[in-house]
Amino acid sequence: MKFETRELPARKRIAMVAHDHKKDDIIEWAYFNRDMLAKHELFATGTTGRLLEEKLDRPVRKLMSGPLGGDQQIGAMISNGEIDMLIFFWDPMEAQPHDTDIKALLRLAAVWNIPMATDRSTADFLLTSPLMQHKYECKVPDYSTYLKRSIPH
Repeated sequence: MKFETRELPARKRIAMVAHDHKKDDIIEWAYFNRDMLAKHELFATGTTGRLLEEKLDRPVRKLMSGPLGGDQQIGAMISNGEIDMLIFFWDPMEAQPHDTDIKALLRLAAVWNIPMATDRSTADFLLTSPLMQHKYECKVPDYSTYLKRSIPH
């Protein structure tokens, strides 16, 4: 497979999502990392965005609630190259009514090769990476062959 590169800017566009049982965890994590997060642009689904904005005392671009389409909005932004990183504190112990949307969001982050954390430890590693402070050339698969494929009738 061929690859293209996409530049992730020094000021990352970070999408933040958390299931209900993980909201306190992501808010606590974000507050602990508020100085680092202040250097980046934040996006979040519904309630998570409101809570982050209140706790961090800074603007967060709020999308719809996850079950109402927020996960899909973030997925579309990832596909369009408008999100550089995904922090998604999900609850693996509780089924969600929108599990298919969650799986699609995680899949799109992998398809477009953006950094993604689904737990606090990985989020800590991502945020403290020296790469967070600089531009980064991200390799993205070239999907042109896939898009031009012949489909038998």
